[in-house]
Amino acid sequence: MNAEILAVGTELLMGQIANTNAQYISKRLPEVGVNVYYHSVVGDNPNRLKECLNLALQRSDAVIMTGGLGPTQDDLTKETVAEIFNRKLVLHQESLEKIKGFFARLHREMTPNNVKQAYLPEHCKVIENSNGTAPGCIIEEGKKVVIMLPGPPSEMIPMFENTVMPYFLQKSSYRIESRYLRVFGIGESALEDMLLDLIEKQSNPTIAPYAKDGEVTLRITAKCEKNADAHSLLMPVVEEISRRIGNALYSIEDKNLEEVVGNMLIENNVSLSIAESCTGGLISGKITGIPGISRVFKSGVVSYSNEAKVNILGVRQETLDRYGAVSKETAVEMARGIRELAKSDLGLSVTGIAGPGGGTVKKPVGLVYVALAWEDGVKYKELKLWGNRERIRNVTSLHAFDMIRLHMISKNN
Repeated sequence: MNAEILAVGTELLMGQIANTNAQYISKRLPEVGVNVYYHSVVGDNPNRLKECLNLALQRSDAVIMTGGLGPTQDDLTKETVAEIFNRKLVLHQESLEKIKGFFARLHREMTPNNVKQAYLPEHCKVIENSNGTAPGCIIEEGKKVVIMLPGPPSEMIPMFENTVMPYFLQKSSYRIESRYLRVFGIGESALEDMLLDLIEKQSNPTIAPYAKDGEVTLRITAKCEKNADAHSLLMPVVEEISRRIGNALYSIEDKNLEEVVGNMLIENNVSLSIAESCTGGLISGKITGIPGISRVFKSGVVSYSNEAKVNILGVRQETLDRYGAVSKETAVEMARGIRELAKSDLGLSVTGIAGPGGGTVKKPVGLVYVALAWEDGVKYKELKLWGNRERIRNVTSLHAFDMIRLHMISKNN
């Protein structure tokens, strides 16, 4: 079955909110054997909505619509769908009672326009909304299916999971399962070259690389019968890729780098402290997002000024005078200083020029030093990064986490 996701809302077209619903639905549907071939977005205009829906029905078996189910006059999704399928909107009493109950629980008065949300196309399958006032519905017309869901993700996601996924699973004879391999330290083109023979010979599973924010993800996708074991198709490919790229592969479970590193620290009971200059707390913020990290994360210091580097971390003034704040020497002393200050097993530091200003010929924007200190040693890495301030800071954080990861692997081996 081929599907199209049609998002309704002028706020999406104006860039006021991101269309995260389409992303979520697209990631989930392949697991129940539904291919997503098109994404569309249309504003709150009945004529343009009708055009988009008619086009979607011409080229897709199923159309999943999000948004436009609210109580206001510009919420016209149900009305437009009902008109296309020549169905009346009829009051669904059970939905009306739930809407009334929703307002009663909040001790708020229900306005008359909310009754509009309880009117649904006749002969549809109602999708209950336990987190809001707008029920969804499924309409089957011949071999076509239209599914209407509310726009807010907090309402859409539970309705999609509880009703839409089981609906498609029941209809599908096969499913699609993917593994996401996360790679750091090898660029997209170099990685593709390493795996070119596998990619050229692929049939089932398929291999698709894509780059994002300084790292590469490989999507390995297998198609199999609904009750078959996709694991047996996926794992030989995963294992061969792992053999080829080695430690550059940091996750086969689609975990991000800070999560992998955080769990390594927790599992090995290795404590960490961090001193940041150009990243301004970004690395500490990411690591503290890991559940249970308080067991091993000791301290984070944003030592943006030279005074802070000297007074808090113990960086020598002569080091700053001779080599500057952005130097391997300063990074090393920062790492040693934060480790000693926090009494942690590892001390990590970053110092650099994130831009857009502040660069010189000798020390351009994007020059960053990352250092890691432990009981009997210290190492550093010089980075020459490109891009805007946000990208430089984010890629620096990836290098910092990867330095910890590779150190832990080396120590464990």
